[in-house]
Amino acid sequence: MEIVCTILSALFAALTSILAKIGIKGVDSNLATAIRTTVIIFLSWGIVFAAGTQSGMKNLTKENWLFLILSGLATGLSWLFYYKAIALGDVSKVAPIDKSSIVMTLILSYIILGEHFDLKTLIAGILITAGTFVMIM
Repeated sequence: MEIVCTILSALFAALTSILAKIGIKGVDSNLATAIRTTVIIFLSWGIVFAAGTQSGMKNLTKENWLFLILSGLATGLSWLFYYKAIALGDVSKVAPIDKSSIVMTLILSYIILGEHFDLKTLIAGILITAGTFVMIM
């Protein structure tokens, strides 16, 4: 199930870029991000209530709240900058740079979370970085 969810995540992320580029024509990127975020808020809370998991909020710790809020701020800033970038440039050039977040995540997971990766992951990270530079040239 993990692989299916991951593939669907990648598919919808790709569609997000294409649909956003079409929808952002003549629209301020910050306004477009706000509209997108509003849709996500309704969708997310709709799923929570449909699944009946809203009662789990009472179990959240201060640490949960802090890091979920920080994650939300990071997500919001990512979206604002991404929408600005696709408003200014080609999705085919912006998306590969945006996806370099994979390599940044590997590095930060090592530094912050203490996660370790093997030689295969290291080589893949190098190839992703090289591929990003090839695509934007």
